[in-house]
Amino acid sequence: MRKKEREIKDRSIIDSIIKNALICRVAFKGDEYPYLVPMNYGFDGTDIFFHCAVEGKKLEMIRQNNKVCFEIEQDYEIVKGDVSCDWTTKYRSVIGYGTITIIEDFDQKINALDIIMQQHGKMENAYIERAVNKMNVLQLKIDSITGKEAGNWN
Repeated sequence: MRKKEREIKDRSIIDSIIKNALICRVAFKGDEYPYLVPMNYGFDGTDIFFHCAVEGKKLEMIRQNNKVCFEIEQDYEIVKGDVSCDWTTKYRSVIGYGTITIIEDFDQKINALDIIMQQHGKMENAYIERAVNKMNVLQLKIDSITGKEAGNWN
């Protein structure tokens, strides 16, 4: 990280950012260009979970190379200045790298879906088996992660 004074070193703050945000941008390695997808997600304190269709570009890319980069930000704000060069941004974000796998087991899919729903505030969940069988659930195992912030967060 170039600006070391902006690095978040406290893992509990990094986990809080992940736990309190709602959108994770996942970058997949494409043949010609990277492929970036914003996805809602759930975080269990260790791994990040997503759901998606049973076919599509994301899945093709995962099957070719399941190594990804991801980004999550929380509480960002443009801070205006008197002149253009005085404008700045207050933010907290995390960037990480990891490996995505497709969860096949039905009970593990339900557990991951519960984690996703909890991220969005719904604790009591009921699922239709046919619907669950018509979706993929993805698990991102985090290999490395860094946090960065700018602005006064006290």
